[in-house]
Amino acid sequence: MTRAGPQVWHLTVDLESAGQRLDNYLLRHLKGVPKTHVYRVIRSGEVRVNKGRASADTRVAEGDDVRVPPVRLPERSSAPPAPAREFPVLFEDEHLLAIHKPAGVAVHGGSGVSSGVIEQLRRSRPTARFLELVHRLDKETSGALLLAKKRSALTALQDQFRARDTGKTYAALVFGAWPSNLKVIDQPLHKTLDAAGERHVRVVDAAHEDGRRSITLVKVRQVFAGHTLLDVTIKTGRTHQIRVHLSHAGHPIVGDPKYGDFAANKAFARAQRFARMFLHARDLSFDHPATGERITLAAPLPADCATLLAHL
Repeated sequence: MTRAGPQVWHLTVDLESAGQRLDNYLLRHLKGVPKTHVYRVIRSGEVRVNKGRASADTRVAEGDDVRVPPVRLPERSSAPPAPAREFPVLFEDEHLLAIHKPAGVAVHGGSGVSSGVIEQLRRSRPTARFLELVHRLDKETSGALLLAKKRSALTALQDQFRARDTGKTYAALVFGAWPSNLKVIDQPLHKTLDAAGERHVRVVDAAHEDGRRSITLVKVRQVFAGHTLLDVTIKTGRTHQIRVHLSHAGHPIVGDPKYGDFAANKAFARAQRFARMFLHARDLSFDHPATGERITLAAPLPADCATLLAHL
């Protein structure tokens, strides 16, 4: 890597970074640069891979030369390093690690978050040669989260997620009585970023040029007075997919701070002393990247969610 101040510089992709998306590769190396700026320079064509234009989803390979236009990196922060932290383990071997992520913890630092699961785990495992997130969960969402301990495992698992060969079921508590005949939500979603780099997702018409088809399967698990507990399975992994689809259907998730009913959330939190979003990644299934064995992981409901349901 060569760089000196705000001028054009170059990165050479190493073996451990091979296979990453270009946007993720740059975000990791341009710590502190706003996401919106990173995506802007990619779209403008100022970022070149082996002297050619590339898109955000271009996969980089070992030895690739990545040209980065002048960007001003922030001064080194005097903030303390990420605290070392371990999380409840659902599964672990030499290839992968699956943990039970608590609500309120981001999966990685950025956008005002100093550190997340990945930084805290790396800090607690200083001898780990490789540790990367396979997928993501929203900060407010709890449940099963998968990490790779080898580059080969990462690429194999990410291929499964892209090919929809994984199974993911969430527990979601929503406001109102969910209609029992509404079992499939097949509505395109469109994601935008505001000036602060904050993501916003909305349902768009099927003819929308930037809409991405998104499919959510919904099953009523338990009915309460004024609320419904749902089993939600996603066939596509769009940003905020479950939250947006359920809210658009008129039944936002309890406690959802972005797409929910803010007045209802406030009243519910006051009455039930439950202030988080009730969305939990309960089950995750995938083929083991080395053995091919089908693995199914179950993350039990957190105590606060279980207690709430008992009260309801």
